[in-house]
Amino acid sequence: MALRTKTYFLSDLHLGAAYLDRPRLREQMVVDFLYTIEPDAKSLYLVGDILDYWFEYRTVVPRGHVRFFGALAALADKGVKITLLIGNHDIWLFDYLRDEIGIEVVDGSVTTQIDGRNFFISHGDGLGRLAPSFRFIRSLFRNRFCQRLYSAIHPRWTVGFAYRWSASNRAYDPNDRPVYEGPVRCQVENWAEEYIAAHPDTDFIVLGHHHVMVDKTLCDHTRLVILGDWIYNYSYAVFDGQNFELKHFARANNQFNNISQ
Repeated sequence: MALRTKTYFLSDLHLGAAYLDRPRLREQMVVDFLYTIEPDAKSLYLVGDILDYWFEYRTVVPRGHVRFFGALAALADKGVKITLLIGNHDIWLFDYLRDEIGIEVVDGSVTTQIDGRNFFISHGDGLGRLAPSFRFIRSLFRNRFCQRLYSAIHPRWTVGFAYRWSASNRAYDPNDRPVYEGPVRCQVENWAEEYIAAHPDTDFIVLGHHHVMVDKTLCDHTRLVILGDWIYNYSYAVFDGQNFELKHFARANNQFNNISQ
C-alpha cells in the first residue's frame, strides 16, 4: 500500500459553466484526475472557482456535480484532508459540503506549513489593488444581508440569472487564452513582493483566478505559482515534501485538444 505523502492543488474548474462545451465530459475528466491521486494524496486544496455557480439554501442545494462530489467524498473517506477556498464564482458555499463530505470550506486565504515549508494559498481575486467596481461587487456578494435577500428569490429566477452573468463575463474561445502580462502581471507581482517583504519566511505563494500557469521565483527565494485552470490548461500542482511541480493532466489535455472542432 502506497504511503500518502503528496499534497495536490487544483483551481478554476468552473464546473457547470453554461459557456463550456461537453460539461459532463469535463466533469468526468476531473473525476478521473481525483481517482488517479487517491493512492498517494494526503491533502487536496481546491483553490476557488471550483463551481461556476453555487448557492446553498437552508434545505436545498443546486442540482448537478454528483460524480464530482462523489469522488471528493471517496477521497475524504480514505482520510485525504480536503480544503476548499471559495472563489468569486462559488462564493455562496456554506455548510453543505462541510457537513456531507467533510471538506473544510474557507472564505479567504490559508497560511499553513506543509512538510516544513511555508505556504500562502488564496484564490487571488481579492489581492492587490482592485478596481472600485469589482471591489463593490465582491463586498456586495459577501454581505450577509444581501445573501438573505437573494435567498428569498425563487431559484427558477436566480439560477438562470447567475449563469447568464457568468457567461457574459467569460466567453470561452479556445484560441484566445488568458495571458500573464501587462496589468495582471503587475498587480499580482507587486502584491506578492509586498507580502514577501512582510512575511520573508514564505516559501510558496499559490494562487488561482487568473487562468494562467505561472511558476516564478520572486525576491530570490519565494516561488509564485498560479495554478492555471480546467478550461484551457487542465492543470494542477503537487508537492511531495521536496519538489513542487506544476503539471498538466495529460488525459484531459488529449481529450480536449480539439474540443472546438
